[in-house]
Formats: sequence, C-alpha cells, structure tokens
Amino acid sequence: MHWFSQALKSRRAPAAMIALLFALVSLGGQAQLAPSADWTVPRTPAGHPDLQGIWSNAILTPLERPAEFGDVAVLSEEEAIEYERRRVEQNNMDRRAADNSADLGGAYNDFWWDRGNSIAVTRQTSLVIDPPDGQIPELTAAGKRRAEQRAERRRLHPADGPEDRSLADRCINWPSAGPPMLPTAYNNNYQIVQTADHVLLVNEMVHETRIIPLAERPALPDDLRQWLGRSQGRWEGDTLVVETTHFSDQTYFRGASKDMHLTERFTRAADDVLIYEFTVNDPAAFTRPWTARIPSIKADGLIYEYACHEGNRSMTGILAGARAEERARGE
Repeated sequence: MHWFSQALKSRRAPAAMIALLFALVSLGGQAQLAPSADWTVPRTPAGHPDLQGIWSNAILTPLERPAEFGDVAVLSEEEAIEYERRRVEQNNMDRRAADNSADLGGAYNDFWWDRGNSIAVTRQTSLVIDPPDGQIPELTAAGKRRAEQRAERRRLHPADGPEDRSLADRCINWPSAGPPMLPTAYNNNYQIVQTADHVLLVNEMVHETRIIPLAERPALPDDLRQWLGRSQGRWEGDTLVVETTHFSDQTYFRGASKDMHLTERFTRAADDVLIYEFTVNDPAAFTRPWTARIPSIKADGLIYEYACHEGNRSMTGILAGARAEERARGE
C-alpha cells in the first residue's frame, strides 16, 4: 500500500517497514492499527511488553485538521498521495523566494530539517482524534485571560532579563519535547529503556530524560512543581499508561494551566510501530479534554545529544539588542 512505500523513503524509517504485520481498519470514523493475528508482542524478562528502542515521530500529519478536509477523519490512498506531495513541496526549504524578507525566513536550507516524508500510517487527517472535528478545544475564559496576560507581559518586558524569554530560548524545555511529545521540524526521535520497575524515556529534542516509576509513590504537595511534571506509570494490559501532574506554571502547553492532568499511552502495534497517544485534561484551560494519536516508527540509527545551551549566542544577542534599544530611547 502507499504508506508502506512512502515510509520506506523516510530518512528515519527502517527497511523492515515493508514487513509490517498489522491491518488498517476503521473504528468510529478513525483509522486504527490492528495487530496481525500471527504477530505477538515482544516481552521483557519481567514479562512486560517490550517498548524499547529508538522511535521517530517525524510525520507530515498536522496536529489539527486542515480546513480543506472538513469532517473527513481518514484520507483515501489517492488523497494521501496528493497531500503528501503538496506537503513535501511546501516544506522544501531549498526553494528560493522572490521577496528578500520571505527568502530570509528560509535561512536554514533543507539539509537541516527532518519533518519526515509521509503522513501517519493510519492516514488520519490530524493528530488530534478527539474532538471528532480534529481541532484543539477552545480555551476557557480563564485560559484566555492567562494567554492575554502572558502576551501583555511579553510585549511590555520582552527581554528585561533571561527570565522574560521562553523556555525554548533558555534551553530549558522545548514545546514539542513534552510531555506530551509532538512532531516538530527536527530531532523527532526518542528512546525507551525499561527495567522491571521503571521506564526511561529519552527525548532527542533538548536531550531530556524522564524517569517514570511503575510502583506507586507518596503524593507530592501541591506547591511542588516541576518542568516536566511528576509522572507515574502503570500497565493496562499491553499498554503503558503514564499519568503526569504537578507541572510548572511556566510550561503552559498549548495554553494549558499548571493543573493539567496528562495521560499518555504507549502501545506496540508491530515490530516497527509504536502508537503514542495522549489526553490533555485541564478544565482550567480547555472547554473539554482532547486526545492526539501519533504512530511512531522504529528508527535504525542513534539519537544524539541536543547541546542547546552550549554556544547559545542567541540569548546574548537578544539581551544585548534590548539594551541597545533602551539606550536609543534614552532609558
């Protein structure tokens, strides 16, 4: 089928993709991965499903459904071929623009980008699968106020000090690195390592490691907050479920509050496919919970250290530029 041949062209997808042992079926308007009857889930010595390895979520499928697809949740094979062709062409950073300012926006040539060359193997039109319209729910009134306050703070104090810059600017956390994890322009790889009582998840973007215990731990006090939240894992059948709370009020994923309750699910669907699904539940920010599903493909390479802050000249330039503007204004 088309998504096999396209996956083989990806820089991250292994050649074994052609031997995937699952079927594409429709359930409730969404494409699902159903393991073949003659495929069994590999297991660790502890008896848990073996999720270990390096996985790539480089994918052309957008987070939210493009307007052109309306209420279509799954593309036909022909539609997928055309959509992939257009997305690859649009993403080609080696194209030159006639307008100089637009051309400058493509300062990185195509060599540096790794968005992938194919959409999800499920051919879903968006990573968001719930709500059914494929859109992130609207922010609540309180969520909108927080967003407005952050924007106003950023407008009035764009660079008084490094604390005024984003976590990405400061190399603390990248929005796509999570949790939850989302496809981005490059470094779309993560590694899973398992022991009998812990799961380690190493994200290539910003080189962050999450250590997820499987045994219950004492509750944290509400005022103890962490950049990546506090994760607790468990097994539900052959699915690893990770619940994360106690986020910092500076992370605000897609407008979420510090009280976001994140549920992630990792399910091995084939030797070369891992289904990563997450649900955001945050009544203080969103008018309803929402869920995204990202089929990840087994990678045959390595992940590398994302040395973000070493030689981070951008922060020096941003702060120096702000001081120069203040001097020009006589401040």
